[in-house]
Amino acid sequence: ILRINDNGVQLVIKEVQNEGLLVSLKTAMDELKEALFSNVLEREAVILKEDLEFLSPMKTSEVEKAQQNIIYMCKQLEENGKILIGGGEALV
Repeated sequence: ILRINDNGVQLVIKEVQNEGLLVSLKTAMDELKEALFSNVLEREAVILKEDLEFLSPMKTSEVEKAQQNIIYMCKQLEENGKILIGGGEALV
């Protein structure tokens, strides 16, 4: 997700169910969390942060599954030409 532009991140967020996004953020790096929070409305970011803070403990395998689902969705969106992952070649 860190290699996707803001429009692409917004599309991924829109496609992912809120609970899946929340679970996937449980062990995510702060840099990744901020990339996601900066691509939603401020109020929505506050709610996500609060929900994340109060998310009950869960198995690492559950978190990893949610993260893998998001990675799969990103790959599908890229294959369908809806997002571009990575720097790619400059367009002229």
